Amino acid sequence: MPYLQLDVPNRYPTEVKRAAAVCIAALYARTMGTTPARVTVGFRELGEGNLWTALDGTGEPGAIVMCDVRAGRAPNQRAELAQGLVAVCVELLGLRDDRLVIEFTQHTGDEMYRAAGGWSFDWMAAEGEPSTDENAGP
Repeated sequence: MPYLQLDVPNRYPTEVKRAAAVCIAALYARTMGTTPARVTVGFRELGEGNLWTALDGTGEPGAIVMCDVRAGRAPNQRAELAQGLVAVCVELLGLRDDRLVIEFTQHTGDEMYRAAGGWSFDWMAAEGEPSTDENAGP
């Protein structure tokens, strides 16, 4: 955890997805106070005609980023991450910002388990600096 899943209406070369995943992990770590090694990014390339938004009433290809994250970050911190995710998706994936939704699902520490470290801890605002231990803290 965290897991950021991008549902997109296109297909991308592996290197484009890798570059986007690295950029997203760094953005997440910087914004949310953790390390990039804790972030997992997934791409669901649904293809043309398989993901829509009815924003204008007629239907346009859309995209969504689902952010499964540990609970506790302030709304303005999540908003900063969302704005950064939109910028990355527009720049690296060519998505339209007016057809992109960022959605957060927040979990307590005991809802996230890592085989290498066990249960996560609940997030606390006092955490400050990211941990260098991939199995501890955020």
